[in-house]
Amino acid sequence: MTTKIAYGDVEVGTELPTRTFPVTRATLVQYAGASGDFNPIHWNEKFAKEVGLPDVIAHGMFTMAEAIRVVTDWTGDPGAVVEYGVRFTKPVVVPNDDQGATIEVSGKVAALLDDNKVRVDLTVKSAGQKVLGMSRAVVRLA
Repeated sequence: MTTKIAYGDVEVGTELPTRTFPVTRATLVQYAGASGDFNPIHWNEKFAKEVGLPDVIAHGMFTMAEAIRVVTDWTGDPGAVVEYGVRFTKPVVVPNDDQGATIEVSGKVAALLDDNKVRVDLTVKSAGQKVLGMSRAVVRLA
């Protein structure tokens, strides 16, 4: 695959389409099964509260994966991501109701680099709070 975005078509400040991702307890159980991460803080409310959390929380790697989807959807090619890193700043708290939680992700091109690469900075929030800090991806464009 190749990216659908050309390097020459972007500039510093180019905004990526914002996305909102729903997260429910069922989502967390599915992710736990796929990842093998069955830590009870991700599915057992009683345990999560006993260890000082406000409720069950989403897996950090799940939150990271949802966030990078904004970049891979924008480029049209997941293989275009050559670097990606974040700092975990707050957990995504997932209540046991029909709504669950949401992860809101926005991004913009922060730097033009050599070799048709750009750095994209992401803002990742849930319940109005930043849940990932220093969320950055380096992407090679067409």
